[in-house]
Amino acid sequence: MALPSVQKPARDAERRTDLDSLRILMVVGLVFFHSALVFDAQDDFYVRNAETADITVVLAALGVLWAMPMLFFVAGLGAWHSLRRRGTAGFVAERLRRLGVPLVVATVAIVPVPQWLRVRSDPAQQLSYPEFLSRFFHVHVELHNFPFFLEGEYFETGHLWFLVMLLTFCLMLAPVTHWVRSSARTRAMAERLGDRAAAYALRRRGSTLLPALLLGAFCALAGLEQEYAGWHRWAYLIFFLLGFVFTTDPRFRAALRRDTPLVVVAGAVLFLVGVPVMLSAGDGAFTELTPLAMTGRLLYGAAGWCWLTSILGVLDRPRRARRGPAGPPADLPGAPPEPPGPRREPRRPAGEPSRWRAYLGEAVLPLYVLHQPIVVAVAFLVVRWDAPIAVKYVAIVTISLAVIATTYHFLVRRTRVTRFLLGMRPRP
Repeated sequence: MALPSVQKPARDAERRTDLDSLRILMVVGLVFFHSALVFDAQDDFYVRNAETADITVVLAALGVLWAMPMLFFVAGLGAWHSLRRRGTAGFVAERLRRLGVPLVVATVAIVPVPQWLRVRSDPAQQLSYPEFLSRFFHVHVELHNFPFFLEGEYFETGHLWFLVMLLTFCLMLAPVTHWVRSSARTRAMAERLGDRAAAYALRRRGSTLLPALLLGAFCALAGLEQEYAGWHRWAYLIFFLLGFVFTTDPRFRAALRRDTPLVVVAGAVLFLVGVPVMLSAGDGAFTELTPLAMTGRLLYGAAGWCWLTSILGVLDRPRRARRGPAGPPADLPGAPPEPPGPRREPRRPAGEPSRWRAYLGEAVLPLYVLHQPIVVAVAFLVVRWDAPIAVKYVAIVTISLAVIATTYHFLVRRTRVTRFLLGMRPRP
C-alpha cells in the first residue's frame, strides 16, 4: 500500500471523471429526495403537505442504502490524494478551510431557516426570524454526543451533519497517517500489510465482499440512526477509511472490476431478503438487540456495501477507443491530404473533465450547503396550493433547482469572498 508522500507528486495520469459525475448526480438527487419528504407520511420533515403518501418510504430506502455512504467513500478517495499532494499540515489546513469555514458560515446564516419555517407552520408560533434566532443559538455543550457537542431546543446542524462528520474523520486521519510516516518501521509495516491485502484481493475472487461482513456486523451491534440518513454515524467512518484504502493500490480497483457481477447479485439478494426482515422487526429494527432486528441490520449493512461497490464497478467499465474513418493515419505516408478549411481542435485529453463537468464539479459543496434550506422554503409556499401531490412535487423540485442554480451562479461562484465562505477553491 503506497502511503501518501510528503513531497508533491506529478498530477495523476487518470482522473476518475465517473466519480465526478456521480457526486454531481447525488447532490442534485438530494433535491428530489428532500422534496419527496414533504409528502412522506412517516418522516417528520420541516414542512409537511396536508395530503401524504407511503410510496416515499420505498423510494427513500433505495436511496439511503448507498447515497451517503458513497459520498463518504469518495471523500476517502479524495483524502488520500490530498494528503499525497499537501502533506499532513497542508491537508488539515485545506480541510479546515474547505469544510470548516462553510460549516460555520452556513450554521449561522442558513441552517436556522428550515427550523424557523417548521415553527412558523404552527399557527400558535408566529415568531419573527430575529426572535427565533435568539432561541436557536441558546445552546449548551454535551461532550458525550461526539462530534455533535452543541445541543439546544431549536439548535441543529441540519443537513450539515455530513460536513461535521467528514471534517471529524479528516482530523482523525491526519495524525494517524503522520505517525505512520514518521517512523520507517511503521511505514514499512503498513506498506507490507497493504501489499498483502491488495495481492489477496486480486488473487481471490469475491474478496471485495469481505467489507460487507464488517459493515453488517457493525450495524447489527451498533444499530442505525435515522437522523443520519439511516446509518450509524460511525459506520460512515468505515466507508471513509475503505475509500482511503481503496485508492492506495490499483489492484483493489482491478479486483472490484472483476467482482462486479458477483457483487451486483449479492446486493440484490441481500436487499430483497433484508427489507422484509427489517419490516418484520417493526419499530425496534434500528436499535433493538433482538435476533430479528440484528439480522435485519446485518443484511442492511452488507447490502449497503454491495450496492455501493456495484455502482462503482458498473461505472468503471473499460471504454473502447473511438474509431476514426478507415485509412492510414494522417501522419503516415500515403495518407490523403487534409481537406481545406479550419483545422479541427484537438480532442480533450483522456480523463480531462469537460467544461460543464468541471463547472458542476466545483459546485458540489456549495450546492450541498444551499439545497435543503431552499427546498424547505419553496415547499413552505407550495404546500399551500390547492393541487395534487404530483403537481406540488414537480413544482418544488423545479423551482428549487432553479433557485439553487441561480444562487450559485450569480451569488456564490463569482466573487473571491463568497467562494471562500462556501468552501470553493480560489479561481485560477
